[in-house]
Amino acid sequence: MERVHVVEHPAVADRLTRLRDGVAPPALFRRLLEELGTFLAYEATRVLATQPVEVRTPLGPAAGRRFAGRPVAAPILRAGLGLLPGFLTVIEEAVVAHLGFFRDPDTLAAIPYYANLPDDLSGRDVFVLDPMLATGHTAAAAIGFLAARGARDPWLLCAIAAPEGLAHLLEAHPGAQIVTAAIDHGLNEHGYILPGLGDAGDRMFGSASSLPAGFRPGAAAQPGGAAQRGG
Repeated sequence: MERVHVVEHPAVADRLTRLRDGVAPPALFRRLLEELGTFLAYEATRVLATQPVEVRTPLGPAAGRRFAGRPVAAPILRAGLGLLPGFLTVIEEAVVAHLGFFRDPDTLAAIPYYANLPDDLSGRDVFVLDPMLATGHTAAAAIGFLAARGARDPWLLCAIAAPEGLAHLLEAHPGAQIVTAAIDHGLNEHGYILPGLGDAGDRMFGSASSLPAGFRPGAAAQPGGAAQRGG
């Protein structure tokens, strides 16, 4: 798949292997995910435009290049926050947008509950951050939400992708580009990637559930609001 870019580098393989280890404590898991985010961002942001500038060194003028604009990094809460520090290490002036989705444990549908992002994303380079691309429903919903604000052909950065998620996302958004550290075998009956690394959000924060308080199976939610019963 020409729109899927797998980062092959010994340093990436090392971080990913240690991330998969189920005995890694939250502090180590967060650090490894941050470092992996730096490598993923380095690969994805090769597309960014630059413009010529001149700076003065201690010995005289020097020609150089700076970024031509401020890209948008959009982590999907919660787990996407783990990739954000690494992204900002590469692009420190990026605008950060936050998107909150959770996955209904029964239907596996992506349910939005929070959004904080620029009103107009037209002409902006947009990078969605989420460690796990499993069913692809959350990533597709997030990119659709961004597209409604004018984003075109965004990038998704993830640590691990499942073939099912790749197929779903690229069918829903043919212009999307994906940068990942690995493509795993597939999904289990609960929609988790195999072998994967478990629930990235829970492992980052040491929590036991990624569902918002008050969520009821079969409920719906609106961005910025609590879960509500759907029609």
